[in-house]
Amino acid sequence: MMQTKPMLHSTTHATPVGTLTLVASDSGLRAVLWPKLSPQRAGISPRPHRNLDHPILQKTTQQLDEYFGGSRTSFDLPLDLRGTRFQLAAWRSLAEIPFGATTTYGQQAAALGIPTAARAVGAANGANPVCIVLPCHRVIGADGSLTGFGGGLPVKQWLLDHESQVLSTRTIVSTPSWPLRQPVQTRLSMPVA
Repeated sequence: MMQTKPMLHSTTHATPVGTLTLVASDSGLRAVLWPKLSPQRAGISPRPHRNLDHPILQKTTQQLDEYFGGSRTSFDLPLDLRGTRFQLAAWRSLAEIPFGATTTYGQQAAALGIPTAARAVGAANGANPVCIVLPCHRVIGADGSLTGFGGGLPVKQWLLDHESQVLSTRTIVSTPSWPLRQPVQTRLSMPVA
């Protein structure tokens, strides 16, 4: 039996970091793409239909505007992510990094229960399809340096500065520290026979 792919919808949205392309299925947000990355180059298939009125895309544009306006510190959007089990675990863990905070790839890997997988976490973060919403910009190098980012290092710095400025102008209830999780069963953590 042939399985049909869901219809995808897209729109573009102007932000302080450039015009982003937003892609959603009827189940959730599929991608937030940087200005020079087309949905096809990002592996989005089938080709999305332009739809400014799709409810998930409208909610995404509203929440992005609130984030850039300084009134939103986390996103509340349904996601329709496609990736390996490891990528999905890494991407979901990004949402747990508090607004205005940073962590390292090693700390993110340790929180996933795989402390030796910092490079794999870096590769997964590099494939994060919903930038900003799942804040891979909050992950930095072990030495505190900014490292690779799909939108470019100046945009990564801008996002971190924006969050720092928002925090300095208002009080946010303190958030719990970066949680440690049980190991994720992946090829990296499965016992070898």
